[in-house]
Amino acid sequence: MSSIRVAAAQINPTVGDLAANARAAITAIEQATVRGVDLVLLPELAITGYPPEDLLLKEGFVADAQIALAEVVAATAGGCAAVIGAVLPADAVSAGSLEEPADAGSRQLVNAAVVASGGRVVGTVAKRLLPNYAVFDEQRWFRSGTGPHQLFRVAGCVVGIAVCEDLWRSEGPAASMAAEGAQLIVSINASPYSLRQQVERRQILADRVAETGCAIAYVNQVGGQDELVFDGGSMVVGDDGHLLGQAPTFVEHLLVADVELHGSLDEVTEGLIEISSIPRRVGPADELDIWPSRPVEEEVYDALVLGTRDYLTKNGFTEAVIGISGGIDSALVAAIAVDAIGASAVRGISMPSRYSSDHSRSDAEDLATRLGIRLDTIAIEPAHVAFSTMLAGPLDGEPVGLTDENLQSRLRGVLLMAISNDTGAIVLTTGNKSEMATGYSTLYGDSAGGFAVIKDVPKTLVYDLCRHRNELAAARGEVPPIPAAIIEKPPSAELRPDQKDEDSLPPYELLDPILAAYVEDDRTVPELIAAGHDPALVERVARLVDLAEYKRRQMPPGVRITTKAFGKDRRMPITSRYRSTSGR
Repeated sequence: MSSIRVAAAQINPTVGDLAANARAAITAIEQATVRGVDLVLLPELAITGYPPEDLLLKEGFVADAQIALAEVVAATAGGCAAVIGAVLPADAVSAGSLEEPADAGSRQLVNAAVVASGGRVVGTVAKRLLPNYAVFDEQRWFRSGTGPHQLFRVAGCVVGIAVCEDLWRSEGPAASMAAEGAQLIVSINASPYSLRQQVERRQILADRVAETGCAIAYVNQVGGQDELVFDGGSMVVGDDGHLLGQAPTFVEHLLVADVELHGSLDEVTEGLIEISSIPRRVGPADELDIWPSRPVEEEVYDALVLGTRDYLTKNGFTEAVIGISGGIDSALVAAIAVDAIGASAVRGISMPSRYSSDHSRSDAEDLATRLGIRLDTIAIEPAHVAFSTMLAGPLDGEPVGLTDENLQSRLRGVLLMAISNDTGAIVLTTGNKSEMATGYSTLYGDSAGGFAVIKDVPKTLVYDLCRHRNELAAARGEVPPIPAAIIEKPPSAELRPDQKDEDSLPPYELLDPILAAYVEDDRTVPELIAAGHDPALVERVARLVDLAEYKRRQMPPGVRITTKAFGKDRRMPITSRYRSTSGR
């Protein structure tokens, strides 16, 4: 039996901030060294941040990333060994071989794990399985590793290295490493959050341990990057399947675990790269602290807060402005913004019209008071009258119906963007996924802004998240931030007399399951009808979704929390006449 102390450094890199990412990696190596760690793991592409996308097409970016990587490698001198996620030129890979790209001039980079010890690079391993689905597009930039696996001996233990996807496939690279003699497989990852993703990851690790007989140390990055949120949740699992350590989610963390490995190593000698480890200078590793599965609402709320905070702070925004209507969507966005950047940095704008109810105005004021944010009121009636008068000639009369409704929404967008221009605060839009899906929004109106916080949150989940946030406040002995009146009243855009959302859309409890199946699961109309949904309702919803594609292309980015968000996940043509007739 042998033992190794490993650490999973769950850091929050920023794409392109090479110097800051290198500092975070060096700090993690230093902290792991103090803890007597033999091998510390940093996430996939930790130096560049993930995903760097077409920055990888810039030769200068790749060259600068090598300089930052060299600084991190040097930090292992006198400290513990490290596995560092980095981009490398293909000709810099020292272990294994690479596939030949179809175009000899393309994909000359690899997504690599760099093994450093004693201040130098002792080995490099290229990622083999390059995901090209959902939000992933790695075959655009990288070549795949092939051939025999490079194994390393650290603290007397034989270690194989998997880069993210390489661990996920059964009978894949992990199984091959085990067959070649690995006792411990370390996996560096940049795996974004989505609903139920954490449960899936735990199952994957359990499956790989059962398949390979190896212990597994899994590190995942944390933080927001554009529309993606990475939740961390790093884990170490023993070769007997028992969980040895688990990091919390949505926060940076250094997880340290002692891993006992079984079996003889006498027969595993050929081709191993020996890595010296420092003497242990401290006491035990982290106490086993299992972070249980959490309610969906709790996970999603944390993801939205982290995604919003990182989008704003990483892009240089210190303040946010939100149109506060007295409705549930703007209430949730305001609560998330306050939790993300603080009440003093959030400004609400109430913009009542001739159709706004008294209770909506008072609900907006109550919300602002509970959240502790500034609320300014700008009545849009003067502008509404002026624009209606201006349009009377070209329209042969003042605008009515949908034209008038959208005019009001666009007036509000103009006001919010003017405040944004003057103050530098980013406008947070308040549309939810149900509205985005069906086109129940106004271009250049309620869709105008810099970040769409709840863009991927169905309306029914919006209600659940509001209740969760209030319950959290009550548990802390605080005033619930979202007034009960906002949660209880029927949703309405209030752009015409006595308007309700259900005047234009099916009830959300019927709409959202159809949207999930049609958008996220790619079910066709015949399949949805065969599953028992009302045929007329399905036809209506599908048509609304298809017709709104051009609107969604013009929406701001927002936090991804489902398995398929509007954006990188779902790339439908705007111009399309396809309608399913096959039933498949």
